[in-house]
Amino acid sequence: MLKKKLRWISIGLTALLGVFVVLFIYRSNQNAEIEPIVAVEKDTVAAPTLLFEIPIDSFEVVQSNIQKNEFLANILLPYGIDYVTIDELAKKSKPIFDVRRMAVGKPYTLLLSKDSLRKAQYFIYQIDAVDYIVYDLRDSILIEQRQKEVISKSRVASGIINSSLYQTLQEANANPYLAVKLADIFAWSIDFYRIQKGDWFKVIYEEKFVDNESIGIGKIEAVEFNHFERSFYAFNFEKVGNSEYYDEEANSLRKAFLKSPLKFSRLSSRFTMRRFHPVQKRWKAHLGTDYAAPRGTPIMATSDGVVIKSSYTRGNGKYVKLRHNSVYETQYLHMSKRNVKEGQQVRQGDVIGYVGSTGLATGPHVCYRFWKNGKQVDHLREDFPSAEPIADSLKADFMQLKDSLQLKLNEVQLKMDK
Repeated sequence: MLKKKLRWISIGLTALLGVFVVLFIYRSNQNAEIEPIVAVEKDTVAAPTLLFEIPIDSFEVVQSNIQKNEFLANILLPYGIDYVTIDELAKKSKPIFDVRRMAVGKPYTLLLSKDSLRKAQYFIYQIDAVDYIVYDLRDSILIEQRQKEVISKSRVASGIINSSLYQTLQEANANPYLAVKLADIFAWSIDFYRIQKGDWFKVIYEEKFVDNESIGIGKIEAVEFNHFERSFYAFNFEKVGNSEYYDEEANSLRKAFLKSPLKFSRLSSRFTMRRFHPVQKRWKAHLGTDYAAPRGTPIMATSDGVVIKSSYTRGNGKYVKLRHNSVYETQYLHMSKRNVKEGQQVRQGDVIGYVGSTGLATGPHVCYRFWKNGKQVDHLREDFPSAEPIADSLKADFMQLKDSLQLKLNEVQLKMDK
């Protein structure tokens, strides 16, 4: 009996001790400071500085422009590249870029080692704003042509012409080169040398940027050009990788003949059966159209054809005559220089010669003569057919694009004279 009591007393004491231990641990935890959980940040590695897609942090950068009488050897010899290596570089480069074509004023970059030797590790030559050549000189010579990223941004321009299209574009803070692009687009329908005060335009186009700097005009998407109170439209439409301009009725703007053999000029004498000749001092027929322009201005073939005459006479001076088909022939007189030979095939827009005053001429101009079925006619009175229109299968796509672009043109505010 006694043993049984002692056993229960022992169990009780053990349980009581356990309670005291639990209470002690609880009180200790209550008094202890709680350590905050700290997030350990990983070391962040700064992104390398890139130039021409090359990390340049470990290089010394030297930038300059090609100087007059400066060649590859002049540039690389001071930076530890010997003649043998330069010769090897020039030979290896030839299939990609001939180093003899490096032009005065073009920028280049040298990446040098950051030590006392300052040896050239890379040579980069910029062909233009987009294309450049990378010469890796570190181990064996590696040569690669690369391109900078070109970003196109949509732009709009408008204006009322007061003096010239070029000046109006400048006043509208638009790239004046648009004048040349518009002249190309409307070469078959608008006489740009006859633009008058009060003509106006709206244009939606792309401007190209490299390194946040404008490098020129890209695609012109849509134009409304109001000339002599008549609106001419042009909408760019791409089909099977080919881009063409069409009017609002899906007719191509590319006609069988250009309006003029010169991009910009002044119509100085029209086709007439009676004109007082400025050299011969007598009245006679003038069976051509004279376009005055500075000496050396390129003269273009107004349509595809073959050269049937490239010669000289006392009256015509240096001249070229083209046969376009069984119906049409054209002739270009008073050239300073002929650029084609008899029998040569030419395409519309090809330069066949340059404006001059050879033969019976009082000043630099081109006399443009036009034959239809063997008879000389006034080309300005001819109604030439359009080039091939959009195929029926693509017409719905074009009309949808045209409608959206025309809405955008309507939203362009016409900039008035200041």
